[in-house]
Amino acid sequence: METLTKTKWGVDKAHSEIQFKAKHLMISNVTIKLTEYDLSAETEGTDFSSAVINLSGEVKSLTSGNEQRDQHMMGDDFFDVAKFPKMIFASTSLKKESDDLYEVHGNLTLRGTTRPVTFKAEFGGIVKDPYGNTKAGFHVTGKVNRKDFGLKFHAATETGGLVVSDEIKLDAEIELVMAK
Repeated sequence: METLTKTKWGVDKAHSEIQFKAKHLMISNVTIKLTEYDLSAETEGTDFSSAVINLSGEVKSLTSGNEQRDQHMMGDDFFDVAKFPKMIFASTSLKKESDDLYEVHGNLTLRGTTRPVTFKAEFGGIVKDPYGNTKAGFHVTGKVNRKDFGLKFHAATETGGLVVSDEIKLDAEIELVMAK
């Protein structure tokens, strides 16, 4: 039986973005981008069904485009970045659902709390770029409940709705580059 070699992948940040969306007043979404992070994967050959994926993000790099809101997010109501500067994701398994769809299971750590999470990853394929680099693309989506991680801010509108939703959506475009 042939043994496949381990293949290491890094993130191409110029062609990747990690975003989170939270409902504001339950009528619109606010988009928050993670701008400083490291993401790596290790596969058997180029088969992602057994991939090991790790992400480490700098919480202070989260930005919504509004300085006042961003400062509030860094405080104790949300991320408490002074005590908990990193967000960590480590995959535990991948389940191939079809040729281009994976279910990604792993542990997410925010504010010192680690919980199991599941995301969907749509595989875009593998290609060589014009510079000879091998690239793989994914669109990753999922949901987490912010209160599961101690992001406790709670304010209600006068009609009883929430100012910020408990459910946070992940929407990420990830382009990986094979290490040479």
